[in-house]
Amino acid sequence: MATIFALTSASLVRSFAPYAAGSGISEIKCIIAGFVMKGFLGFWTLIIKSVALPLAIASGLSVGKEGPSVHYAVCTGNVISRLFEKYKRNASKTREILSACAAAGVAVAFGSPIGGVLFSLEEMSSYFPLKTMWRSYFCALVATAVLAAMNPFRTGQLVMFQVHYDRTWHFFEVTFYIILGIFGGLYGAFVIKWNLRAQAFRKKYLTKYAILEATLLATGTALICYPNMFLRIDMTESMEILFLECEGAEDYNGLCDKENRWKMIISLTFATIIRIFLVIISYGCKVPAGIFVPSMAIGASFGRTIGIVVQAIHEAYPKAVFFASCEPDVPCITPGTYAFLGAAAALSGIMHITVSVVVIMFELTGATTYILPTMIVVGVTKAVSEFFQKGGIADRMIWFNGFPFLDNKEEHTFGVPVSQVMTSDVVLLPATGLSMKHLDQLLLEDRYQGFPIVEDRVSKILVGYIGRTELRYAIDRVKRDRSISSNAKCYFSTAHNGSTPNPLTPNTPAPNTTFEGMASSSVDFSRFIDATPVTVHPRLPLETVMELFQKIGPRVILIEHHGKLEGLVTVKDVLKYQFKIEANEGFREERDRALSHSEEKLWGVIRNVAGWVGGKVHTASGGRIRLVGGDSIGRRGSPRFPQEHGTGGGGRNGHGPDSHIMDGTEQGHDDGVELEDR
Repeated sequence: MATIFALTSASLVRSFAPYAAGSGISEIKCIIAGFVMKGFLGFWTLIIKSVALPLAIASGLSVGKEGPSVHYAVCTGNVISRLFEKYKRNASKTREILSACAAAGVAVAFGSPIGGVLFSLEEMSSYFPLKTMWRSYFCALVATAVLAAMNPFRTGQLVMFQVHYDRTWHFFEVTFYIILGIFGGLYGAFVIKWNLRAQAFRKKYLTKYAILEATLLATGTALICYPNMFLRIDMTESMEILFLECEGAEDYNGLCDKENRWKMIISLTFATIIRIFLVIISYGCKVPAGIFVPSMAIGASFGRTIGIVVQAIHEAYPKAVFFASCEPDVPCITPGTYAFLGAAAALSGIMHITVSVVVIMFELTGATTYILPTMIVVGVTKAVSEFFQKGGIADRMIWFNGFPFLDNKEEHTFGVPVSQVMTSDVVLLPATGLSMKHLDQLLLEDRYQGFPIVEDRVSKILVGYIGRTELRYAIDRVKRDRSISSNAKCYFSTAHNGSTPNPLTPNTPAPNTTFEGMASSSVDFSRFIDATPVTVHPRLPLETVMELFQKIGPRVILIEHHGKLEGLVTVKDVLKYQFKIEANEGFREERDRALSHSEEKLWGVIRNVAGWVGGKVHTASGGRIRLVGGDSIGRRGSPRFPQEHGTGGGGRNGHGPDSHIMDGTEQGHDDGVELEDR
């Protein structure tokens, strides 16, 4: 059944909605920041992800539902907001809706409305004003109230692993809480590093075998996990068991028995190691997949192991000075609380979030007593995580996929003006003098997403800016309304055609425009230009320009001096400069060559194994069943594996069935640092 569920889930995603694969949090962060990904929040993505996610969870893969819950909550908000003109015409208000929906998705996944709001503030949104916080709070509140009314588990609990603790903690346990925090930081750094390598291997070799990969992963996971009592059950059920106190709760397979103590330690240790391996290779396969619950399950198993060890030490040396604060004849150590804190550490380590984790864990337990231990564990985890690398797995996936996203959590001190980063060779549109034929030829090139408008090419006095989409729409509109000559003159400023000025701000919807009364020899496009684009001085520090991109979210910022256009800068230009400054190119090239050699060897092993299995099946079936031979699987230049391995996987040109559809700041050809394939 696990194989069938995984096969169905991967087939639905591959056939109908490729964007439904994965978690979606990385892409949503970019979209909320102003990046455009057509179809990622569409209706079909919502439908397919809602159907494929339960199948992926039921298949037993080491993936969770919390990240995808955020994705389809945001999809729902986007689809509904498209029904209202207020949000359809205003991208800024739409992003507020998306931030609120992200909060609702986390609130429903964890039964934590306040934690959902803080997660949207801490992780998802680059700009979070007070009104957005209120809307997020209201959205999360309604979503949680509806979930509580539905009572999905028929127990009154919003999530399966919700627990309550009635015991306090002791100060000497802080030592072990620090150990849990260190584990959380090390776990996050280790999984992020090796998962990115697994993603690179998947993109390079397994793009054409997405369905087969998911199916084999589900089958292998079932075979590996079944012998272990903590891996054969669902991850949420496992956390519920590990969180519980021993006294007054159901004993799962002798978990609380002293006689089974070392057996449980060994079993939990193996469960932790195996689950880490499965998360590394499973997260990123082409099914809806989150990483929150798998990480929490790993932290819970490790934390319970530490709790059992501490309990055994206390029982062996009850009179030791270290345990002097324990009361006699009262259980001193509660292993379930260590599992709870371990889950918080692992979640914080993989996502690099702090406050929202503390609040989510508090809302899960309702125990104010354990707020301080949770803060200690999460604080240590954050310190250890930041020592190894900046940003959680969502941020690293943004970097890996090459999305033009500026993280507001990073601090930069470049000490250079924006003029050193800007693009000076800009295609300009004079306010008058261009013919319709010239505009059509210009739009045939995909390199430009917008055009500055100047009075003339000599003076370069800035008049405004028009995006490629707006220009295309205006030309199609005038050709639909009347017959127009290819030599007709085009005007982008009312001052040049004698019309009455009618300036429009970006937030003011344009009135219904008709070209029926205009002469066939001239066309006025002044209504479609942005007469007040974002402009800065050439000597403005680059750090300030980065803040403008983060908080305002423009596609492009124009550089002008005394009214004269000097150039323009996009997010990609800023990221290119950042990578050139921060990257150690020599070490990077040497490391990439070593990794490429290792990947080639691994792929060779996989090809040989596949060829051997195919040969055995062919022989056993008497020649009636023939699988792909080992000589043709994945060989470069073969029909099943083209020479350019980037096709279909978001390679250098970004074309193919799985390439991301982007527009806004990207250009067709980039020199210097590669942004689309790492």
